Amino acid sequence: MSLFTTFILAIREVRRHLLRSVLTTLGIVIGVGAVILMVTLGRGAQEKVTASISGLGRNLLILIPERAARSGGPAPTTPFKAEDIQAIAREIPSATVAPQAQRPLLAIYGNESRPTIVAGVDNNFFEAREWKLSAGRTFSDAELRAGKLVCVLGATTRKELFRYQNPLGATLRIGKLSCEVIGVLEAKGATFGNDQDELVLLPLGAFHRRIAGNREISFTFIAAKTSDATSKVQRDVTSLMHERRHIAPGEPDDFAVRDMKEITKTVGQVTGMLTAFLSSIAAVSLIVGGIGIMNIMLVSVKERTREIGIRMSIGAMEREVLRQFLVEAVTLSVLGGSIGVAGGLACSAIACYFLDLPFMLDLSTVLLAFFFSGTVGVVFGYFPARQAARLDPIEALRYE
Repeated sequence: MSLFTTFILAIREVRRHLLRSVLTTLGIVIGVGAVILMVTLGRGAQEKVTASISGLGRNLLILIPERAARSGGPAPTTPFKAEDIQAIAREIPSATVAPQAQRPLLAIYGNESRPTIVAGVDNNFFEAREWKLSAGRTFSDAELRAGKLVCVLGATTRKELFRYQNPLGATLRIGKLSCEVIGVLEAKGATFGNDQDELVLLPLGAFHRRIAGNREISFTFIAAKTSDATSKVQRDVTSLMHERRHIAPGEPDDFAVRDMKEITKTVGQVTGMLTAFLSSIAAVSLIVGGIGIMNIMLVSVKERTREIGIRMSIGAMEREVLRQFLVEAVTLSVLGGSIGVAGGLACSAIACYFLDLPFMLDLSTVLLAFFFSGTVGVVFGYFPARQAARLDPIEALRYE
């Protein structure tokens, strides 16, 4: 009996007990579908987080003040001074240094008001963050030197305050101050749940004099010229800050230099481990499905004992009986795997749409899940098939 004939007989047997076959393959369907769903959602989440971090800028470091844990309790946060940032720009000319001081304030235009982040920056901000304008211009040298009250709006702030009006040239109130709108930033979206476009940019000097009343810097973006240079720039900035902030060897730092590439790598590792963990849990359904197939095949051997005896009495060999039942088990698992792949991809597409995640199809995962479903059929179908092949023809014929 050829393999094709054996396959046709297996299909007939599946159709003869259609409901039982469907229920038997349910574990395989759920297992394969769940694995594909978990992997696709995990890759989509990883891609979204990576794109979100990349939206901050390439080759980017962020210098931030931190509380230092000293003997006797945590020390207060020591902000950076404008002179610290000037020293970085002077000592590390290979990087673009963009200081930023910020404060949450209420922005008002006409009858519209919006709480927003008001930040003082210089023109290096646009280069370091790779942030382009959708309209207008950046600050002129004269405006930066004189600390003139002009502003550039983020896309969300512009939309909420001006709706469909042209904001360029309009006067915007920031707290108790008024500034002229000279530009609008392109939309960048959210990062870690925070809307990057919810901001108003002022010249750094104007922010220090008219809003903050001091020359403190909240944090600083430092963009290396190349990706290979970020590690060296990070070491140089750390060394310089140790010197300027008088941190002795062995003392804890009261600042941090965050490398966005390292954060991206760490986030990727965490999401990868979570995806693998959830996928391994989902894969347990495949084992359960395999046990179901083995159970049904054992029942089938009992039901068809006389049929097996008749076939063996007219010349069927052990290997042919073994092959017949093994093909039936594999057919069940492969059909379940096919339905699971289709269902998993459909559920992944729907879930990605509602969760606002990119649909990242991993063909290798689909093929691996499908292959594993076939392997389950071979592994769990072999014992029932072997039991059928070893039946004594005479005893099988006498079985009622």
